[in-house]
Amino acid sequence: MRTFQGVDHAGIGVGDMDQALEFWSGKLGFTELFFDYTGPVPGLEEIAKTKGVKARIVMLGNKHTTRLGPGKVKLVQRLDGAGAPAYPAGIGYGEVGLAEVCLHTLHTEKIFRQLVDKDGCKSLMEPLSAAVGEQEIDLDIAYIADPWMGKVELIDWKGLWTARPAAPRIEGVNHVAFGVHDMKVTTDFYKQLGFTDQIFESTEFFGPMAPWYQVGRELPGHHMTLWLSGQGAGIEPVRLTPLWEDCRGEWGHVGPMDFGIGVQNIKKAVAEFQKMGIEMHSEIQSLDVGNSEFKYVYFKDPDDQYVSIVETSY
Repeated sequence: MRTFQGVDHAGIGVGDMDQALEFWSGKLGFTELFFDYTGPVPGLEEIAKTKGVKARIVMLGNKHTTRLGPGKVKLVQRLDGAGAPAYPAGIGYGEVGLAEVCLHTLHTEKIFRQLVDKDGCKSLMEPLSAAVGEQEIDLDIAYIADPWMGKVELIDWKGLWTARPAAPRIEGVNHVAFGVHDMKVTTDFYKQLGFTDQIFESTEFFGPMAPWYQVGRELPGHHMTLWLSGQGAGIEPVRLTPLWEDCRGEWGHVGPMDFGIGVQNIKKAVAEFQKMGIEMHSEIQSLDVGNSEFKYVYFKDPDDQYVSIVETSY
C-alpha cells in the first residue's frame, strides 16, 4: 500500500458557507457530504501566525468521481478575527501560492455553457481545445470563477480516457495548480511523495490567460508541468519568468488556498517525513467531525505552501 495517495482534496476559502454550498453542491455537483465541522482548528499557529483559529469546514465529494476526477473539495469559512481573509492581491496564475482548482469534466463545453449561460457563473475563459506534451494529448478546457473570483478550471482529458459513453458531467478534482520558485526543486520534492507520472510540460506562455495579469506589467513566461500519483488527484507546479510576488495570502483566504495529500496511516507518513528531513508545522491534529476523526498535519514544502497530509477515514 502506498504511503502517499495523491491529492485528497483542494482547500477553498469562502466568505459565506451557504453561498459556497449553493455553488459547489448546487451548480458543480459536489453533493457527497463527508463532514460539516464548526469549531477550533488547531495546529495552524505557525502558518496562520495567530492562535485560536476557528472555522466552519465542509468536506464534499462529487457523486460522479472517476480516476481523472478523484479529488474532493474542502470549503473553509474563517470565523475568527475579521472573518475570511481577502483573495491575494495581484494573483493571476503562477505566482507563488495556489492558482486554481481543476475539475475533470466530460463534455467541457456543454458543462461550461450550462454553468455560464443558465446558472449565472462568471466566465474566466471560453472553452478551447489543445494537445499537450510529447504525446500530443488532447484536452478541452475552460475556466469559471467561484463567488469570490477564485479560479475553477474545467478540463476533459480526452487523450487520456476517450471511451466513456456518458452524459455531460463534472467528476471531481483533477489537480491543483500552484506557483513555485524553482521547478526542479519542487518536482524533486513531490516525487518523494508519489507524484511521479508527468502528463505534460510546457514552457510557452498560454495566451488565453493574458487577461488575468495586472495591466501595465509585461506578461510573464510560463513553465508548467502536471504530475499524477498512483491514487488521488494531481499537482501542477507553475514557474513564472520573471518571478512575481508571493500570493499565498493568509490561510483561509477566499478562493483556492491549500490542499491535502491523502495517507492511510498518518503516523507512518510523519515518520517517513522525518526520515526525508521534511519539517512539520505542528504535531498531528485530530478533529471530531461527528462520524469519524479528521486527522491532519501541515508540512513545509520548498515554497512553504499551505499543504497537509490527511488520514482519510471518513
